[in-house]
Amino acid sequence: QQDDGVTPTVVMWFRRDLRLADLPALHAAAADGRRVVPLFVVDPAFASAGVGRRAFMRAALMALDASMERALVYRHGRPEDVVPAFAAEVGASAVYVTQEHTPYGRRRDALVGSRLSVDGRRLVGVGSHYAVNPGSVSKADGTPYGVFTPFCKQWRAHGWSAPAGIPEVDWYGAPAIHCEGPPPEIADELIPAAAREFHDESSAWARWESWLPEAARYHETRDLMALDGTSRLSAALRWGVVHPRQLLADLDERPDRTRGHEVLGNELGWREFYADVLFHKPHTAWSNLNPRMDAMPVDTDEDARRRFAAWTAGMTGYPVIDAAMRQLRATGWMHNRARMLVASFLVKDLHLPWQWGARHFMQHLCDGDLASNSHGWQWTAGTGTDAAPFFRVFNPITQGLRFDADGEYVRRWVPELAGRSGGSAHQPGGSLLDGYPDPIVDHAREREESLARYKMVTSARG
Repeated sequence: QQDDGVTPTVVMWFRRDLRLADLPALHAAAADGRRVVPLFVVDPAFASAGVGRRAFMRAALMALDASMERALVYRHGRPEDVVPAFAAEVGASAVYVTQEHTPYGRRRDALVGSRLSVDGRRLVGVGSHYAVNPGSVSKADGTPYGVFTPFCKQWRAHGWSAPAGIPEVDWYGAPAIHCEGPPPEIADELIPAAAREFHDESSAWARWESWLPEAARYHETRDLMALDGTSRLSAALRWGVVHPRQLLADLDERPDRTRGHEVLGNELGWREFYADVLFHKPHTAWSNLNPRMDAMPVDTDEDARRRFAAWTAGMTGYPVIDAAMRQLRATGWMHNRARMLVASFLVKDLHLPWQWGARHFMQHLCDGDLASNSHGWQWTAGTGTDAAPFFRVFNPITQGLRFDADGEYVRRWVPELAGRSGGSAHQPGGSLLDGYPDPIVDHAREREESLARYKMVTSARG
């Protein structure tokens, strides 16, 4: 369908901003064009994403399409080919997008913008996936922050605009414009539980509003793995079903604001911090931020692969580690405290590269986000920002007893331990039920091995 030559037409290219409310790029598109063509490009790059992310994205797209009365147009192919051709097909003067700050997103958009300009069309980036655009917060000398606490202070001081509603939009899309269909459907039995919830704006907001009273105690409950002590909206945030600015506004405007609300807001700040770090140093997606830690010896031989396989399967013999890894496989989500524990175990008990664990997470997490995932792993591995002292090695037994004192979390995800009572579910070895594996490593011995390896690195530096 061609533009009629009278009515200005623009394209709104959705990517990971799958909502209508508080979407600055959509507001700008609606103001620029009398009619807006909604587009989603099924990029071949999606094929490498884990099933959890693809399933959540597809469900969110279905919900977005329904919210605009099935006007969303799907096209398949490389964005640098599809988008310029589509803009020419519909006679659009501009293509509006939410600005992207990931390494891949920036390369893709630069190429698409260049191709569009050949025909005199524009790629217009408005807003971002963050309350504060990555690159906007810096030290007094203009350099980026490498430590969270001062970043967070400046991030809050910078502030953000108030959330906006849904603009009036004259959608011009399917079925008048040919639609190639949504991403491939995923077999129902393969869809993890976390991909089945909170993938549309209404259900995400219903969850937020029902859980928000609990946020008053967030600082006390967020580490208790058996409790429903977190918002569970990380996938909705990752895919832009909700925007962090919307959640922060709710937290900041509460008349009953507590320490819990402040801590929750700061947790959103960590997401923004990691995005800022990756923006400035894109190589840190898979490489150490601290290059001195490149000298740390890691194991990659056949035995290391066997230990990795036991870790991924949740068969390490340490109940809290196994419960967390099985929760990930079953649901496509893992409690944040559990993420730190399994990361520490992989890096400091098994002596494996953090990148192995980070890639496994990205394959299974519905909320898999490159910046948060890679830099969260580096935090635990002691190779990135705000790096925890390397000698802080999480003890999987004492951590389980501390944050799952009655063993409810472990018994939920490790059915072999269903008959154990209280904290006894955290005791590995012969005390466990018949058939449960003995620990694949001795934590005390491997802790000493990790510290010895770290000493080799620091001695070499000296």
